[in-house]
Amino acid sequence: MNFLRFTLTSTPQLHRSYRINIMCWKRNFAVLTVVFSFAGVTLFGLNFSNAQQMPTNKSASPSPTVSPTPEIIEEDDEVIKIDTEAVNVLFTAQDKNRRLLTDLKQADVRILEDGQPQEIVEFSRQVDLPLSLAILIDTSASQERTLPEERAAAKSFLQSVVRPAKDEVSVISFTGETTLEQGLTNNLVRLNRAIDKVEFVPPSGYLGGGVIAGGTPPISGDNQMTQGSTAIWDAIWVTSEEVLKLSPDKTRRAIILLSDGVNTFGSKKFDDAVQAALRNEAVIYTVGVGDEFYGGVDEGILKKLSERTGGRAFFPRDEAELRKAFTQIQIELRSQYLIAYSPSNLKRDGSYRKIQIQIVNQELAKQKVSLTHRQGYFAQNDSKQKPATK
Repeated sequence: MNFLRFTLTSTPQLHRSYRINIMCWKRNFAVLTVVFSFAGVTLFGLNFSNAQQMPTNKSASPSPTVSPTPEIIEEDDEVIKIDTEAVNVLFTAQDKNRRLLTDLKQADVRILEDGQPQEIVEFSRQVDLPLSLAILIDTSASQERTLPEERAAAKSFLQSVVRPAKDEVSVISFTGETTLEQGLTNNLVRLNRAIDKVEFVPPSGYLGGGVIAGGTPPISGDNQMTQGSTAIWDAIWVTSEEVLKLSPDKTRRAIILLSDGVNTFGSKKFDDAVQAALRNEAVIYTVGVGDEFYGGVDEGILKKLSERTGGRAFFPRDEAELRKAFTQIQIELRSQYLIAYSPSNLKRDGSYRKIQIQIVNQELAKQKVSLTHRQGYFAQNDSKQKPATK
């Protein structure tokens, strides 16, 4: 060291004395070094041992390099979600005279999924459920003479059914294409204005009575084909997937279809429309309205559409019966039962599951009580979930 070299220029005695001091200092320094090293190791060992034995402080931030704990929690959450997931089914009960029954009990019914009895976790009568409705109006040529009555009945229905603080309605018209006249709202002024706008728009060269004059073709041949056709299944699919899908989860979703049931155009099939309604838990009430000049109403397909989705079909013969049909729909929407069950099939494979609700009360069975509900649902699909973290 530099300062040692500097001090060695003194006398021999001092030099020897200093050298002895240096040696002693070095010996002492070595001893101290060993002592401190041993103490440090001992303290480190104690701290490490204590750290292993002390319980983990739950409030401390987790180390970024540790443990599979987050993955375990995530898996547990997923299992709990599957186990506690319930399927909700709304249904109505009517006697043989089509009178609504309002005093059913849980013990009166049982529910099956794909033929297997299920455990009921909730049973209640729903009289105050918020409504999310879509009034779907056919404006093709077959509705030309019936549209004024349809508009009047629809406006009367809105006036009696919509509660501004709870319910919302959309108005949609369709021919070969679907037009959103009014999105979901509880504003009656806007809804009435939207219904007033619904009108028959004849294709180019239309003379009335389904007759289109020849001569100069329209600028767009596709437009003429669209205006002169009826795409019912497309309209239901769009209404289910793009309108009612946006409504809150805990509402009663329903489509009220006014049409003759004759589909002549579109890219969607009957099953596509039904599956879209089921996926979005929308019940379809059909009101068969048509002109005899065009062949009247296809009652069979409208009944099938309503039955598959849990609704009912009505076939009014005049304006009075049309208003009565709307009144009956309103009553049914307010007089339903909710039955919820935990499915025994926990597979999340996106498959279709068939639902049956059966009367087990023998007295009610003798009275030929009928239950109306959706006939199935689609299970969740794991392929749509985020992949597990590796």
